[in-house]
Amino acid sequence: MKAVILAAGVGKRLWPITQHRPKCLIEFGGRSLLHRSLETLAWLGIRRADIVVGYKQEMIREAVRQHHCGVAVNFLVNEGFHRGSISSLWVAREALDDDVIVMDADVLFHRLILKRLVESSHPNALLMDETVVQTGEECMVAVAGERVIALSKRLPERYDVAGEGVGFLRVRRADTPHMIAALQSFVDQGAWGMEYEDALHPFFQTVRVGYERIGGLPWTEIDFPEDVKKAERDVLPKL
Repeated sequence: MKAVILAAGVGKRLWPITQHRPKCLIEFGGRSLLHRSLETLAWLGIRRADIVVGYKQEMIREAVRQHHCGVAVNFLVNEGFHRGSISSLWVAREALDDDVIVMDADVLFHRLILKRLVESSHPNALLMDETVVQTGEECMVAVAGERVIALSKRLPERYDVAGEGVGFLRVRRADTPHMIAALQSFVDQGAWGMEYEDALHPFFQTVRVGYERIGGLPWTEIDFPEDVKKAERDVLPKL
């Protein structure tokens, strides 16, 4: 198993911070989000990671060089990093040569959250925080019949249960071609402004994807200034 970490974006909603450094290098407790993710991967025995970089990539490369976390890192460059995140996952398509954990790089999380995904009985799985009810920008996991049917800010009309997606997706090697095909269908249309989550809708229709509940474990995605405050106040003390 390997990881693909998506870390190419500009992070415009955090511009007072990200104009000086990529979002994945924001530090909490003296360690960056990226450093913490790599350490957790090593703790779980995952020794390979491809990091998709773009915006201020030199800073990310240097940060990885300075911190040896026991993970062999390869860099993939997204020259179109100003576009939607579909562009980053598309750049990573040739790296999907093993069972893979696709990870957003802007999440502060308890290591048991990722452990739950790595040890899931589902070959393909998402993490879902079932305690979260959508109020605005949350990217939600929607489930019907114990199968994920959507990962989007727009919930489908019908579903059995929903909760916020943590930003990590596990895909077994045999099913990565289906994920690439789902992306391809939108890339061929020139839909570069899409987020990769929405582009995976055909994948969820084709491949059975399960889910793991993580409600009660501390985590937050870092998108807005208030997320930084939440991370420092509510999440970091519990890690």
